[in-house]
Amino acid sequence: MATTADRAAVPTTRQTGGAARWLRRNKLIACGAAILATLVLVAIIAPWIAGDPLNFEPTNRLKRPSELFWFGTDQFGRDVYSRVVHGARISLIVGASVAVIATAIGLTLGVVCGYYKRVDGIVMRVMDGLMAIPAILLAIALITLMKASLLIVIVAISIPEIPRVVRLVRSVVLSVRGQPYIEAAISNGTRNLTIMVRHILPNTVAPLIVQATYVCASAILTEAGLSFLGAGTPPEIPSWGNVISLGRTFFQIAPWIIFFPGVFLAVTVLAINLVGDGLRDSLDPRTARQM
Repeated sequence: MATTADRAAVPTTRQTGGAARWLRRNKLIACGAAILATLVLVAIIAPWIAGDPLNFEPTNRLKRPSELFWFGTDQFGRDVYSRVVHGARISLIVGASVAVIATAIGLTLGVVCGYYKRVDGIVMRVMDGLMAIPAILLAIALITLMKASLLIVIVAISIPEIPRVVRLVRSVVLSVRGQPYIEAAISNGTRNLTIMVRHILPNTVAPLIVQATYVCASAILTEAGLSFLGAGTPPEIPSWGNVISLGRTFFQIAPWIIFFPGVFLAVTVLAINLVGDGLRDSLDPRTARQM
């Protein structure tokens, strides 16, 4: 006769097996998530595995990759490996922060705009105006007006991403709002807030999660572009864009300064896009049936 502990272990085993089958069926998500988990782990333990990224050693200027300097050194004798590993922290923090801020604000505005037609006309015109300005130019303008810092960079990148999330959520809300069960809830006197939270909000979760991954990847690329142009994070903060920017002058004699941060940047964005594509395929009912 099965004991209570045995009964409790059965659902856990089934859940674990179900998760493993789901990951095997969604190989894109598994591959992207494995790469991202590795990068996150590397970023967390960076001080213990990479040393000080700001340590100047003029005698080690422009050293080639070797057993002592895995990724070589830059024009100031700094270890490129240390700067690249610490740069992962900046890129992941910027990407995750922008994704959270943009999706949170975009979700709120999108639900309100899709539900209230009067608010929709005003807010969407503001969003259209923001989308008419190139994101990187808007970010440069905001950073120029304020002192450059990691927080300012995150805010400057988040603002151009919000309209994209708002338009996505608004389109979902408009399609759901016309459903008969929503009309029935309104006619029964259900409060608008209850309808939005209980009936409309759950329908936005799947597309919003997918959109958040693309916002994260876009934010990482934008931060690297801003840092490369000298309008991003301050030079004393190691980021992949800063490393590439400082190394472009010495590209012909020391290509490793640009190569390694460029590879890490490309792999990170690729991993996030793999997760986003996998989530899109798995959360789309039409695609899920074919898998």
